[in-house]
Amino acid sequence: MYMRIMPLYLPNHRILVYLSGIAEILLGIGVCFDATRKLSTFGIILMLGVFLSVHFYMLSGEKASAGIPKWILILRIPLQFFLMYWAYYYAYL
Repeated sequence: MYMRIMPLYLPNHRILVYLSGIAEILLGIGVCFDATRKLSTFGIILMLGVFLSVHFYMLSGEKASAGIPKWILILRIPLQFFLMYWAYYYAYL
């Protein structure tokens, strides 16, 4: 499914999907420890920012939308910014 929503201008879709999955796992683990919490949180914020390109790409057409209704795709964009803020807030608890 993730291969289908990757923007066409990005190279090596399969590798990027695997790398982003590994990064998500490592950053999630990093949030669990005080020593790596802030660094991991900023990594999560960076990933959420990069993933915005995927959200905008999914609005570009029927195939890219993966069958998700357009109103949901539009709602996901402000949700990304909320998640970035939430992660930033979490880093400073």
